[in-house]
Amino acid sequence: MSDPRHVKVLIIGSGPAGYTAAVYASRAMLEPVLIQGIEPGGQLTTTTEVENWPGDSEVQGPDLMVRMEEHARAMGTEIVSDIITDLDLSERPFTATADSGAVYKADAVILATGARAKWLGIPSEEKFKGFGVSACATCDGFFYRGQEIVVIGGGNTAVEEALFLTNFASKVTLVHRRNELRAEKILIDRLMKNPKIEPLWHHVLEEVVGTDSPLGVESVKVRHVDTGVVSEIPTKGVFVAIGHAPSNELVIDQLETHMGGYVVTQPDSTATSIPGVFAAGDLTDHKYRQAVTSAGMGCMAALEAERFLAENE
Repeated sequence: MSDPRHVKVLIIGSGPAGYTAAVYASRAMLEPVLIQGIEPGGQLTTTTEVENWPGDSEVQGPDLMVRMEEHARAMGTEIVSDIITDLDLSERPFTATADSGAVYKADAVILATGARAKWLGIPSEEKFKGFGVSACATCDGFFYRGQEIVVIGGGNTAVEEALFLTNFASKVTLVHRRNELRAEKILIDRLMKNPKIEPLWHHVLEEVVGTDSPLGVESVKVRHVDTGVVSEIPTKGVFVAIGHAPSNELVIDQLETHMGGYVVTQPDSTATSIPGVFAAGDLTDHKYRQAVTSAGMGCMAALEAERFLAENE
């Protein structure tokens, strides 16, 4: 373990919230250090077309995140490709330990660790993860060209995944436990008009069926939520798209959380239950979960960190 390094502002996470916080903190001459984490760029790096980012009628998610990173660097942010594995918020300066062994002592911390895909938690899902079961269509859709695919879910994530997968699949069956989707109307309209997509209402995934040697998916068993009748759908790929959960492992036992683990912030603020610790983006936002709102919260966090440091110099 290396000698601790003192920093004014430590930003943990590198999605829209983290990079925007970095830009504003740099402009405030706070010399921020940003630790990118296990998925540099966050969820947008696994998204293709982004159509709701202001100023771009359409932009590729990975390209947008590259531009954000470049912007943060240009402003003077030090960006480190590492993972924070331990964060001690019991006293100030706060102590963060990285996977590389680096230790940071931070006067203020901005948490922008985002969220990660949720899983159903059934044994067969776990068994075939990476071998026909995925939570990222943009990562794995290419492998199912000309084949029939199943998507599980009914929100924006599921509809976006299903629409994207039609670029490769011969057919996409969307399995949803209700009889209507919870996605944005424009996305639902596109899905219902797409001849490759067939919704299967009132069903849930019961089991993923496949071979053991080599590991591979052959079909799924789905159960009707009302009748209990189980049917089988042939498929080579299963994409679980049931939303995301906040990546709160570093702070779950230290900060106040609610709504299934989202970090609580003060009204109209990014300040958490510990002074000097700020949270932005999907780690705290259980309502909107949009790139643009994450970026806005990143701005807020940096401005609030600047004010906090000025008042506690």
